Amino acid sequence: MTAEILGLDGPVMWYLNRSTGVVTIVLLTITTVLGVLAIGGRPAGRLPRFVTQAFHRNVALLAMLLLTAHLVTAVLDEFVEIKWYEAFVPFVGSFEPLWVGFGAIAVDLMIIVILTSLFRTRMKHNLWRGIHITAYAMWALAISHGIAIGTDMTESLYVLTVVCAISVPLAAIYRLGRLVFDRTSTSSTTTPGGLK
Repeated sequence: MTAEILGLDGPVMWYLNRSTGVVTIVLLTITTVLGVLAIGGRPAGRLPRFVTQAFHRNVALLAMLLLTAHLVTAVLDEFVEIKWYEAFVPFVGSFEPLWVGFGAIAVDLMIIVILTSLFRTRMKHNLWRGIHITAYAMWALAISHGIAIGTDMTESLYVLTVVCAISVPLAAIYRLGRLVFDRTSTSSTTTPGGLK
């Protein structure tokens, strides 16, 4: 009824829901890759740390905005009945409870990660880092949610999802390789007495 009042019933709401979900997955992948590349306190590339951190933070906030739109359209869309609380409480709904539940856990983790990041300066670093690392689980749950719920997945959406799914592991492999290379090159240029 609310969707009809807003003039967003039928296919319009369906397309809004799907498109915001897809763009959210892409943005979550980008921000997760940026986070992986910044492991160890410095970026893996040539950009200054504050640039990559600001970009990482802004993409995460944009993802949260798109996620909010995705949740609102999912609740307003009358094709499938999803109650507002099902977006936050996992496995309580009647429609695809497992996969909607994975999405709800991803939403909860994203809220926790963003809130703790906003208060990062008031937290112990190890506590913040321990909480922030749950972003990897959030990303994986969001990917799983999108694959399982996206029954209308076209070939291009499938390719996009596969690209998102392999991007984070590839970034992790690249970053680990860089860390190992940096450590071995540093240790090979250091003399036994610790002087270069």
